[in-house]
Amino acid sequence: MRIILLSLVLLSLFSSGCSWVKFPGVHKIDIQQGNILDQDMIDTLKPEMTKAQVQFVLGTPLISDTFDQSRWDYPFRHLSPTGIETKRHVTIYFDDRDVLKEIVSDYTETAN
Repeated sequence: MRIILLSLVLLSLFSSGCSWVKFPGVHKIDIQQGNILDQDMIDTLKPEMTKAQVQFVLGTPLISDTFDQSRWDYPFRHLSPTGIETKRHVTIYFDDRDVLKEIVSDYTETAN
């Protein structure tokens, strides 16, 4: 009876999942969401670039507002295996001629 009870307890313990048990060395992955941009890509953008040129440099925007075609958003989020979260956001504004007017970014500018 004791063996049956012990085996039932162990079976329920191990079949309940490992979410509460922290095994060392278990592989955890990086989670990247959004557009992966770097400062060099942002520095490449110049005023009066067309939408096609901006899209060639930065890629397709993740958010392109249906009602406001003059604004493109490039958000990015990275979660490391250690739990450190990094968020970046770049917003591109175009004028009436569909050329680059303004860049709003939380990336830091490099000295040229």
